[in-house]
Amino acid sequence: MPSFDVVSEANMVEVHNAVDQANKEIGTRFDFRGSDARVDQKEHELTVFADSEFQLGQVKDVLNNKMTKRKVDIRFMDEGKIEKISGDKVKQVVTIKNGIQGDSAKKIVKLVKDSKLKVQASIQGDAVRVAGAKRDDLQSTMAMLRKEVADLPLDFNNFRD
Repeated sequence: MPSFDVVSEANMVEVHNAVDQANKEIGTRFDFRGSDARVDQKEHELTVFADSEFQLGQVKDVLNNKMTKRKVDIRFMDEGKIEKISGDKVKQVVTIKNGIQGDSAKKIVKLVKDSKLKVQASIQGDAVRVAGAKRDDLQSTMAMLRKEVADLPLDFNNFRD
């Protein structure tokens, strides 16, 4: 029975490359000269440092620009609250989302069941598996999910015949 998995995973190699490029640009830009502006990465967590909230916004703009150029969807980034460190210096933790959370997975399963296509959807950990008798039904399901789910960057992999 043909099937595929609906997943939501960022390419961490490209995220790392985007962080490196953003740090290079921040180091060479004139308006960041002499400041402590930078982006640190630990696994799925980015920490953005700057001397003021205005500068923090500029660093995030540079980071978003580099992520977009490396084809990493910025909807993967979940921004935390801005914290003051010492003096005027601030930092913000940005988490890279990985996997489909419970509510979103249930929403995807409900969309598939309501679509009246002859496919079944089931939650498999951080992914949703969709199985059906015909390839055409699976491709219609992919098109429908791309159109209906706009708040989550979806990817389809593990296609089996």
